[in-house]
Amino acid sequence: MKLIVGLGNPGSRYNNTRHNVGFAMLDRYTAAQEITWREQAKFHAVAARTAIAGETIIFAKPTTYYNDCGITARALIDFYKLSRDDLLVIHDDIVLDFGKVRIRRGGQDAGNNGLKSLYRHIGQTFWHVRIGADNLRRRQIGDVDFVLSEFNRDEAQILAEWTAPTVARIIDQFIAGAISATSYRLP
Repeated sequence: MKLIVGLGNPGSRYNNTRHNVGFAMLDRYTAAQEITWREQAKFHAVAARTAIAGETIIFAKPTTYYNDCGITARALIDFYKLSRDDLLVIHDDIVLDFGKVRIRRGGQDAGNNGLKSLYRHIGQTFWHVRIGADNLRRRQIGDVDFVLSEFNRDEAQILAEWTAPTVARIIDQFIAGAISATSYRLP
């Protein structure tokens, strides 16, 4: 069994924001697989469960808000008795250039409050996909406003045409047990 958690904030006002790119990547992946979501209050999440390549996969989008996502991960890991190696987290990274995707196991939180919550609740030894969100605008408006801002049209196109397929391949590698630490950048 594998658990894949996308980070973001619940509610339509956060759709298309940088902080919700984890939700967006899971939405795209599960839509392509025709997987349906449902509210799972006991896990503080909207979740979906399916089988892919003979493996049971649980997808989750925390309803706790980004900065408390560790509560969701802890509840799911404890309930399903999963190891940290069975967890993949997908999130934005504002210190990573837009157009870059990095896979890591463990590592520093780089100021990311979602990672801080996860580290506090479950430790650091899990796989995560960092999706670069940084650009010049971040230095103009500050980090808080930046993560809650929407991607511009060009960035949204890159997310749809390059980032989402790249993340889908990473999810498939994780499910197959073939994930490794690496970085991808726009061609």
